[in-house]
Amino acid sequence: MNIVLIGPAFPLRGGIADFNEALANALIAAGHTVRIHSFYLQYPRLLFPGKSQYATAGTTGPALDIRPTIGSVHPWSWFKTARQVMEFKPDLVIVRYWLPFMGPALGTIARRLRKCGIRVIAITDNVLPHEQRPGDAALTKYFVRSCDAFVAMSQSVLDDLSRFTDNPYRAFLPHPVYDIFGKTLSKSEARQRLGLPEDQRLVLFFGFIRKYKGLDYLLEAMGEAELARLQVHLLVAGEFYEPEAPYLDIVRNNGALNRCRFDKEFIPKERVREYFCAADLVVQPYRHATQSGITQIAYHFGRPMLVTRVGGLAEIVEDGKTGYVTAPDASSIAAAIRDFYSHARESSMSEAVVAGRSRFDWNTFVMGLMKLYEKIR
Repeated sequence: MNIVLIGPAFPLRGGIADFNEALANALIAAGHTVRIHSFYLQYPRLLFPGKSQYATAGTTGPALDIRPTIGSVHPWSWFKTARQVMEFKPDLVIVRYWLPFMGPALGTIARRLRKCGIRVIAITDNVLPHEQRPGDAALTKYFVRSCDAFVAMSQSVLDDLSRFTDNPYRAFLPHPVYDIFGKTLSKSEARQRLGLPEDQRLVLFFGFIRKYKGLDYLLEAMGEAELARLQVHLLVAGEFYEPEAPYLDIVRNNGALNRCRFDKEFIPKERVREYFCAADLVVQPYRHATQSGITQIAYHFGRPMLVTRVGGLAEIVEDGKTGYVTAPDASSIAAAIRDFYSHARESSMSEAVVAGRSRFDWNTFVMGLMKLYEKIR
């Protein structure tokens, strides 16, 4: 088939762009012709909390047909994009939805395409945003009513859809394992590249930092006396999307600052493996969540995980087998990290992660999309 993906892609950076490019490659491997229509303007600078929306200079883009035609706040580009998509004569359009701010642009494009008989499936990362604002429900409703069918990567998002539509064409397809960050490094080599001691007990927090991700819980846990006695260290790798001072104050006040390293920058794709392969345990101490690509990077590199019991995270991590599922608070997180090191669980949990990652195959995700398409065609 001819398939169009609508959503962020290179030179835009971040997990959603990475996913869209990986999905395009999986669809091409399945025999389809794929084009991506991305953004030339994703977020106006005033609304973007980070340092840059774009890949670092010199980064090579994927060998894909990527067309930056959409301006999130430029209505004329929405109609132009719809027209260009129609000229491609797609059998299916897949739209990535993750934020109500994008509702008008993506919803308008989808409506124009459906008027011409083109089927539209939305992959909904979130239906209700992590940080809610006035007008979110109206913008989400506009988008949701523009689509023929929906894919959610967590059951909680699938449930949230019911607040906006009774459309029965929907599917739960777990986030596939990322395979775009290169081969696994030995822990020794990864730590050497990062300038870390080989014998250090090291947990990793990876990704941009906002309140809903709960880094403060993990920093508070690092001050726990037993973790200090065990000499557990924390590596925080990601850009702050809010003031960093309150986070640093936590570890200054609880005495854990000398056991915490902050790499306060966006980690480019070619260096992601260094951080995951250097870690003993990947920690996602989120206050609330839907699904996360971080868990699937950890699966790819065979790293045990600690996640909190929020959103769809517990659907991916098997408590006590591939990692831990805890309450979203500092004491529960500290107790799990303490158990991990006190009982030397890294080896057995790593083996379980490697054995379990076949559940999250890109081929399975593509097959799920095609089954959903057959129901609406």
